[in-house]
Amino acid sequence: MKTRDRILAQSLALFNDEGAAAVSTNRIAAELGISPGNLYYHFKSKPQILEALLKRFDDALAPFADAAASVHELDDLWLALHLLFENLNAFRFAYRDADYLMREHPQLAPRLHRTSMAQLATVRRIYAELQRGGTMRANEQEVELLALHTLLVVTCWQPFTRLVPELRDADSGRAAYHVLTLLGPYLADEARPYLVYLTHKYLK
Repeated sequence: MKTRDRILAQSLALFNDEGAAAVSTNRIAAELGISPGNLYYHFKSKPQILEALLKRFDDALAPFADAAASVHELDDLWLALHLLFENLNAFRFAYRDADYLMREHPQLAPRLHRTSMAQLATVRRIYAELQRGGTMRANEQEVELLALHTLLVVTCWQPFTRLVPELRDADSGRAAYHVLTLLGPYLADEARPYLVYLTHKYLK
């Protein structure tokens, strides 16, 4: 693995485990066994490392947007959300530390905004498709609210699981299930059995 990629991989692991605010470039270099000068050759500052990781975060989330066109049933949505939460977990520092990132490194704020708005647009498309296909019975205003509530769950899931003991070991499937429960009041009768199945699976 190239030194640049090693720096990004180690930075991601440290940011995920300890928080972006707590990790310095000197710490990253020490963990890798390289000199600060060697790290500086590849990245002039911590914000440059963060920018590169947030670009990778965007790339990791792209399959969720690609999956939007193939979501026609509730189980399709569960699979797409499962993938989304797996990738969110792989870059969990991004949303968990968003306040720090935007406050201390404001140049990163536009990227985080674009990432979030892209996810919101994807969710809107998915819900509109489920509405057109008859899986959901909701008007445009309800679809918009559901999309916003979904983004709220998506962006806040990681810190929330640290506050609720029963969710600390929750996997991506459980996270996807909790999003689907938002749709419960709007599901057509024929779509409800799948949600009941997931309820029995995750709330034994």
